[in-house]
This record gives sequence, C-alpha cells and structure tokens, in this order.
Amino acid sequence: MDIDGRNIFLHICCAPCSIYTLKELRSGGARVSGYFYNPNIHPYTEFSRRLSTLKEYAKIALLPLMVDESYELEDFLAGALALGKDRCLSCYRMRLDRAFQKAAGGGFDALTTTLLYSRYQKHDDIKGIGEELSAVYGVPFLYRDFRTGWREGIEESKKLGMYRQQYCGCIFSEKERYRGK
Repeated sequence: MDIDGRNIFLHICCAPCSIYTLKELRSGGARVSGYFYNPNIHPYTEFSRRLSTLKEYAKIALLPLMVDESYELEDFLAGALALGKDRCLSCYRMRLDRAFQKAAGGGFDALTTTLLYSRYQKHDDIKGIGEELSAVYGVPFLYRDFRTGWREGIEESKKLGMYRQQYCGCIFSEKERYRGK
C-alpha cells in the first residue's frame, strides 16, 4: 500500500517502539495519529510509566495521540490463560480489535502497530489477526516489517533519555524475563 498522503492510525505499545515506526511512516508521506490501548501491561505502575513516557514523546514528536486508559486486566488475563502458551494471540487480538474499532470510527485510511517493530513479537500472527480484523472493520491493515530499524530506535530512545522497559508488558513476559524461559 502506498502511504503517501494517507491518514494512518498507529497502535502504540510503548514510546521506544514508536520512534522508528513513526519515522518510517512519516518518511513515506503518511499522516500519523497514535493510539495507546494496552491492558496487558502489568503491574499498573508499569502501565502508568509507559503511558507517561509515550505522552512525553508524543509532545516532542508532534504526534496526535488518543489514549484509552482503561485497564481491563481481568479480560486480558482470562484470554491469556485460556490460550496457555499461545497467550500472545489473545493479547494481539484484544489490542488490535480495540484499535480497529477506533480507526473505523475515525476515518483512517489504514491501521498498523508498533508491535511490528519488535524482534520479540510474532509477526505472522500479528499480520494474520490484522488482516482478519481489517475485513471485519473495513479498515486496511498496513503490514510493514519495522524490525529493520530495531537498533536505530534503541539508540534514539537512549539519546532521548526515555524510559525503556525490560519486558513485553504482561506478567507472563515479566516472569520469563526475570526467571528465564
């Protein structure tokens, strides 16, 4: 999809992951609006810290930002526990479904996500869920592999003195990070 002049709705998991993604979308001529909805982030203090960091970055980057501060932890946990080792699929679906709902009501030309920046996320699954939800909501899913800018995004986040989390966000990924897989 040619994004020049397109109005892109960007689901954002955290500020560091948005740096390179936003740069790439804008370099392609897109107008970008950000959206934060991440009830998977645990504990709540981590959720608040990531949101605060993103709000600060959005000001610097002149990024219009819509924030959904609802913290539906119980819904996230129920979906994640139901899928066991495939819990990420529930997480992707929950967050992208809400993002597509917002994009469909906002007149956006396409939706993408900063989850596609991370080397730790399951791109094929994100793409499949994005394409499925695209058909439901009538908003194209823009798949781009933003992992090529992984190092650049990290370096820029460090230069900005940005808070950089050490795990994906959910309690399960925190456990894996600190106890080992």
